[in-house]
Amino acid sequence: MPKTLPIHFAPLQGYTEVFYRNAHAACFGGIDTYYTPFVRLEKGGFRHRDVRGIEPGNNQVPHLIPQLIAPSFEKAEKILSLFIEKGYKEVDINMGCPFPMLAKRHNGSGILPYPEEVQALLNLITEYPQISFSIKMRLGWEDSEECLKLAPIINELPLRQVAMHPRLGKQQYKGEVDLKAFEAFQGVCKHPLIYNGDINGVEDIHRIQEQFPGLAGIMIGRGLLANPALALEYRQNRALESDEMREKLQSMHKCVYSQYAEQLEGGDEQLLNKMKTFWEYLMPQADRKSLKAIHKSTSLNKYNQAILAFFNQR
Repeated sequence: MPKTLPIHFAPLQGYTEVFYRNAHAACFGGIDTYYTPFVRLEKGGFRHRDVRGIEPGNNQVPHLIPQLIAPSFEKAEKILSLFIEKGYKEVDINMGCPFPMLAKRHNGSGILPYPEEVQALLNLITEYPQISFSIKMRLGWEDSEECLKLAPIINELPLRQVAMHPRLGKQQYKGEVDLKAFEAFQGVCKHPLIYNGDINGVEDIHRIQEQFPGLAGIMIGRGLLANPALALEYRQNRALESDEMREKLQSMHKCVYSQYAEQLEGGDEQLLNKMKTFWEYLMPQADRKSLKAIHKSTSLNKYNQAILAFFNQR
């Protein structure tokens, strides 16, 4: 029996916010480390929701690491100072985000073709030895050779770990993951390496574990949004019974709904739109008619009726 690897819940902007993380940890769990969606500077300052999302008092997950995204040392340092002020000792640097609006400004995976800029950004790590840093990255923006060219820079740094999503930034989430390129990077990376990308079931975790011995962990994003029980099922080596899954999912939904209902000030429409994102990836194999009724809801009343019908089906 292969050893059970640590499972990291990848951050996804707009999805894995504080209420979602708390509810997931309370109702499903199985996660070793949760990450906040990246904090970035906007017009020189911080978005209120980002600050609220990293506030230690708002988070009830067992282990949380805040993530920053920045194209330069100066901007990264400003975000890091916020994390330090909030008492964090571990920080993740995002060099993987593929969204073109950010990447074209050399944020996320958009910085990967520029080794000098990567070096300047990651100087942050040696300047703050009291912080334990990790990085999340892709193979490159244009070319999978980019990560190999960056390996000497990365290997010299005192990193806790590297999480690699084996796609190019320009692919976003399209096409296949490039496992040969991942293997090439694993061969030159001197840090503990975490695999991230297209993990949709327990069998995928076992397959990756078998193909890449020596991994330090598995990071899962969309696969956990689709099946919040995935990490728990891996850890317990069993699939949840349908009634157990329904009960846990209903509890999680109730928890997220009530928290947003309390916090949002934009009325029913804002709450409706926020809750619909909860279902964007969730349970793709569930009854299509029930899911369609949720997605097509035009009022909170219709949404709640659709939710009731979804959880009452047998």
